[in-house]
Amino acid sequence: MSIHGIEVRNLQKFFHKRRKLFRARPAVVHALKDISFEVEMGETYGLLGPNGSGKSTLIRVLSTLLVPDGGEVRLLGHRIPGEEHLVRAKIGRVSVDAAFYKKLSARENLLYSAYLYGMDGRSAERRAMEILEALGLEQEKFTDPLEEMSRGMQQKVAITRALLINPPLLLLDEPTTGLDPKSRRDVQTFLEDLRAEHGTTILLTSHDMAETERLCSRIGFIAKGALIAEGTADELKRRSNAATLDDAFIALSGESLEEGSKVAAVNPDGITPAKGGDVVVPAEGNGHKEGAAEEEEVKV
Repeated sequence: MSIHGIEVRNLQKFFHKRRKLFRARPAVVHALKDISFEVEMGETYGLLGPNGSGKSTLIRVLSTLLVPDGGEVRLLGHRIPGEEHLVRAKIGRVSVDAAFYKKLSARENLLYSAYLYGMDGRSAERRAMEILEALGLEQEKFTDPLEEMSRGMQQKVAITRALLINPPLLLLDEPTTGLDPKSRRDVQTFLEDLRAEHGTTILLTSHDMAETERLCSRIGFIAKGALIAEGTADELKRRSNAATLDDAFIALSGESLEEGSKVAAVNPDGITPAKGGDVVVPAEGNGHKEGAAEEEEVKV
């Protein structure tokens, strides 16, 4: 039996949110609704969706920071929940808002992470310098405090931290947010080389059309916590009779990728192609803003 890099079956995650101070029963916000997909070993798979669609929640579940409320998840053959310690030793994660010890330098932050993984200090520092150089960070910045760095520079340090142990699986939540165009291209080229040289499995979330189409062999569209369609970029555009991925997403979800706002439905019957080419009728809305799921997650 072959092992997938990522295997997700009917994944569910919800949060309880009180809308009024003295309300007896909190409302249930469904952040992830029966999501199922697979990522092959060595594949780069992209998840496209607007803010509040559930992308970050999904990454947090896969990286063992949140416990799923239903379904089955396996990473590199390891089950979540149940084998979190094995998963954590084999994954690298980059979030859109990475956390650091801001008073410490990039070097100190990276060495701290390296020691947590049991790495030798000298080899970790050498590895960090190689990655930062490939990402275009000037060497003299290596000893600057993180609080004195721009957001783009901090993001490069976050990417370096995730790659220190050369993990077989990378979970990237909008990794190029805050980067200038040249730095964004440097990161994209580095990820392409990483997969080609080491066979790294990569899950990338984004709302950047060009980046996703360049890096990902397959793409899933996620909206309101549900995976509404997946396939290659060409398949998704052909399925929706669209010229661009942006148009394809709007046609299949009725939402804009940039803001997550509603647009006029392209399909008058309200049906959306799902995994395997089947069609499903979208569930009725439950009257809440999906962005609230992400807000609640931070508070939990």
